[in-house]
Amino acid sequence: MSTRFYPRYHLGNPQLRVFLPNFVMKLIKPPHPQPPNVATFIVSTQMTKFDIQNYLEKIYKVPVASIKTHIHMGEIKRSKVGGYLIKDDDYKIAYITMPKTETFEFPDLYPTEKEEAMEKEMNQIKLLQKDWSKKIQQHKHRPGMPSWFGA
Repeated sequence: MSTRFYPRYHLGNPQLRVFLPNFVMKLIKPPHPQPPNVATFIVSTQMTKFDIQNYLEKIYKVPVASIKTHIHMGEIKRSKVGGYLIKDDDYKIAYITMPKTETFEFPDLYPTEKEEAMEKEMNQIKLLQKDWSKKIQQHKHRPGMPSWFGA
């Protein structure tokens, strides 16, 4: 599973070794609704179901009931310059089902407090735009002339 080179083992003093995986699992938001005990990941195409299960159980201590995977074909596009075809890399999607007692909730990345702050800022921007358009209307016969130059 790992292609890293580790120092050779020598008899004698015990050596502390940490074996890190070469694979990365990326949590994604599913495009369709799923039960609360299912999580969706993008994983390396080389990972097997057994690798995924070991990765989650050993590193994150997440109990896994079942795993379903499929390989998603990369998007094919035509180049704007030369007109030749460009294909994105394929990737594997893994649907991890945890026991019924476990639930997974996708983290809330945009809490309502931030939305309220953004809405407040947008209202302030709209007020500033109204003031600006009012100033422009006062000096519409003199376009481009700054307001401090005189009326």
